[in-house]
Amino acid sequence: MAELLEFKAMGCPMLAALDVSLDSASRHLAQVPEWFEIWEATLSRFRTSSELNQINAHPGVPISVSETMWSVLHAARRAEKFSNGLVSPVLLTALIAAGYTTSFEKLGVEISNLGRMGSTWSAFSLEDVLFQPADRTICIPEGLRLDLGGIAKGWAADQAMRLLKNYGPTLIDAGGDIAISGLKSDGQPWHVGIDDPFHGVESLATLRLGRCGVATSGRDHRRWKVDGRWHHHIIDPRTGEPALTDVLTSTVIASNVMKAEMAAKVVLILGSQEGLAWLNTHTGYAGMIVTEYGDVMTSELFDELYRGDYESRTIRNQ
Repeated sequence: MAELLEFKAMGCPMLAALDVSLDSASRHLAQVPEWFEIWEATLSRFRTSSELNQINAHPGVPISVSETMWSVLHAARRAEKFSNGLVSPVLLTALIAAGYTTSFEKLGVEISNLGRMGSTWSAFSLEDVLFQPADRTICIPEGLRLDLGGIAKGWAADQAMRLLKNYGPTLIDAGGDIAISGLKSDGQPWHVGIDDPFHGVESLATLRLGRCGVATSGRDHRRWKVDGRWHHHIIDPRTGEPALTDVLTSTVIASNVMKAEMAAKVVLILGSQEGLAWLNTHTGYAGMIVTEYGDVMTSELFDELYRGDYESRTIRNQ
């Protein structure tokens, strides 16, 4: 049986699981929170002295960045390109305008309006950032500010899994971004539940998984009201506003957690019909969508490979 360690980092509950002998597992698992602390101190916009905040504070100035920052930004570039710009880290200005001004545990449910951008939204992308590989520097233009958010969380889950798997089969769950190194020591899969957003602790499906990544994107938890209107943290880069979508949660399985995290956001932003079509036309991605009306929808590959104990149903009125 795998040994588990639960802790908190990056504003989320975390879980690390290692399937080796008890004494050995405890020793190795103790390193994981230390890794996340180092990464959070580098990548979080909520840490005043973070490297990310130093970059955002110096537009127009080439900044030499750490290997961690360089790696995360390149993961973000890949996600932005593959998603046709729907998943991007250049959205800090839009997040603040939407009211996401502090870490979520400090954010009130009802906040005062900070001023909407409306038609003044000017979209950027990472194509507007100058990358110089020779000396590992970047330069952001005036008006662009980075928020690494879910991209950093997925990257950290993947990195922790890669470090920990040297000791045995590993699962890392970073606030819903899950990286799995492979089957357990006895050849059995890991069991991963997809939560029911309407009924708390209940699960809609139990996935039986080996080496892969899983991620859930949702607007059921990180939300707040501005002048009586609900806002959430998934920004549509096309508008600079919280995405207008009928998807409440989207869960995606992919070859690694960073791809899964990107795809889950794409599906949520696109909405249930277009998002499901996106999954079905992209090889290697499988997913489950829960709409705000309680409908459960799954992609073709999900039904073929990841069915588990899933039964098609509508969940809101149960």
